[in-house]
Amino acid sequence: MALRTISNFKSRLQGGGARPNLFEVDIPAFPTAALTSENGATWGSQEQETFRFLCKAAALPASNIAPIDVPFRGRVLKVAGDRTFDTWTVTIINDEDFLLRSQFEAWMNAISKLDNASGATNPSSYMSDAYVYQLGRGYNAGRFSTTSDGTDAAGAGGNVPSPKLRSYRFYDIFPTNVSQIDLSYDTGDTIEEFTVEFQVQYWTAGDPGDEAGQVIA
Repeated sequence: MALRTISNFKSRLQGGGARPNLFEVDIPAFPTAALTSENGATWGSQEQETFRFLCKAAALPASNIAPIDVPFRGRVLKVAGDRTFDTWTVTIINDEDFLLRSQFEAWMNAISKLDNASGATNPSSYMSDAYVYQLGRGYNAGRFSTTSDGTDAAGAGGNVPSPKLRSYRFYDIFPTNVSQIDLSYDTGDTIEEFTVEFQVQYWTAGDPGDEAGQVIA
């Protein structure tokens, strides 16, 4: 077997490698329970666009299937068990009007009110979907945009800008923790941030730019 060379490695590293700091997170809509006048959330275009900018950290989801151990004559046969879905956490930069933090606090208040523990009982009224996109650095050969007649939108050149390399859709999420923000006289030269932890029913992975997040076979 021939030795692998640095040139061989370069030819396999498509696009120079995906970068963890190139991503975007989107929550297109808040659930109806959070948007009532009583709870006070207002997830319009301003809040949605601000979230896209100030969400500074997220994660592409893990894929988990637990094993089942079946003992047999001193040995253990492992068979596939149930699929589980981890919680999903995002980190958000806090601005001075607390625009985003107040929205997620209102969402949680719709689920369970601070003063009397009442809240929404219909799951569809307090759950929503979210998307996370892995972005690329520029032109990406082989990923094409097409027009309505099926022709290449880039024309004869072939390469088209493809900033979204892959998309993940998280279904029926809801927050279970909005983290505290530590305050201290000793803390300087930093901006407040907080995390929001979501429960996830399931997720699907999609093609570049696929807003529906369809499953890839």
